Amino acid sequence: MNTKLKISLLLIASNILLLLLFGGGIYYFLRNYSYKDFYKRLETRASITARYKFEQNKLNSEAFRNIREQHLEKLSDEKVYFYKVNNEMKIKSLAVKTGLGIAFFKEIFRESKATAQKGNTFYTGIRYINNNQTYVIIVSAKNYYASHHLAFLRYIIGGGILIILIITSYFSIYFSRHIFDPINSITDTVNKISTDNMHLRLEEVEQNNEIGQLISTFNGLLNRVETAFETPKNFISNASHEFRTPLTAIIGEAEVILMKDRNINEYQQSLKSILVQAERLNQITQSLLLLAQTGYENKKIHIELLRTDEILWEVKELINQLNPKNKISIDLSLLPEDPKKLKIRGNKHLLHTAFANVLNNACKYSNNKPVVVSIASTDNTVIVLIKDIGIGIPMSEIDFIYDPFFRASNTKYFEGYGIGLPLARNIIKLHDGQLLVSSVVNEGTTVQIKIPLAQL
Repeated sequence: MNTKLKISLLLIASNILLLLLFGGGIYYFLRNYSYKDFYKRLETRASITARYKFEQNKLNSEAFRNIREQHLEKLSDEKVYFYKVNNEMKIKSLAVKTGLGIAFFKEIFRESKATAQKGNTFYTGIRYINNNQTYVIIVSAKNYYASHHLAFLRYIIGGGILIILIITSYFSIYFSRHIFDPINSITDTVNKISTDNMHLRLEEVEQNNEIGQLISTFNGLLNRVETAFETPKNFISNASHEFRTPLTAIIGEAEVILMKDRNINEYQQSLKSILVQAERLNQITQSLLLLAQTGYENKKIHIELLRTDEILWEVKELINQLNPKNKISIDLSLLPEDPKKLKIRGNKHLLHTAFANVLNNACKYSNNKPVVVSIASTDNTVIVLIKDIGIGIPMSEIDFIYDPFFRASNTKYFEGYGIGLPLARNIIKLHDGQLLVSSVVNEGTTVQIKIPLAQL
């Protein structure tokens, strides 16, 4: 049974149940009211009849008779019975004679009144005492309202339920089919998406409902899946390029040197060239290994208590030795007064590598223009801002900067492998932190690093 049919049957069954409860409730309470009201009318007639029949005062008796005949509506097949009751035997004989049962007469003597029903004829009996004599007055009549009006009400309720059931069934089937139109549209579009057209997306709807949320969520999933597909492609493309360059140089140099005998100086020069390219290959391989290791979030690393400012000063000293032309300055204006707000827990070697990679990039892609490093702190986080005024990153390429071996289109005149920034981000993630990059072409790049404070 498909979902459409289930929804249709559920809506129809729910409406039938509600209609039956509503219609049945109306009929039940109206029927009970009509019975009680009719019994009350019979009791009134029995009481007035007893008054004018046994009243000693002729004037009063005549008045009751006039009320009975002129103001009380004559009921259908109305009959009045008078019985004088002297003993228990008389009660039993009356029960047999009237067919109303002895319980009816016993209730009259116990409660002074009683009611009974035989078919569509209703009976009300009362006890009346006159001159020390006990009488039973019974008034019977057919309940025209119950036999006709209630029957008509049954037809109305039954017909109404049938009509509403037909209408409900139509709309239930109609809505159960059309309510799935957006989902069918989603299914059709999704079936068209493959690895060859990962750019396709579901059409966004403006309504802020579940379908709109589903479409937005699914488009977000497609974005992540497309990125996941593009990352290996970019990695393979960029990695093959980075490895091919030094390998081509090594092979070419070896082929040239082997074409004929050379003197010692030429052999040495060729070996130096091969060594440079081999070291480049080794550096790329080592970087890839470290990148792969930091990609495992559950990897156990040595953790110790560290001060962020001390790490940055040590990294700056190292870069000063490797690149004396750098213009890195550390801004202390935002430094917190409490030294505890600079302490983090982490691996010193990995954090050195992360900060060194980011700072080296800042110096390299700004041609050693000023690079400002600011240190700030909140109640829970240490924040490091590294800002340069270099070439920046094109907006269309900013989403790919964390892909290994990816290099922006405006970096072709700068040496590099495209591993430093992905490695730095992995290291920061290992420390439960964040590395965020914002950039404007030809204006510079800002890297924001957030690391949780150590719980002392």
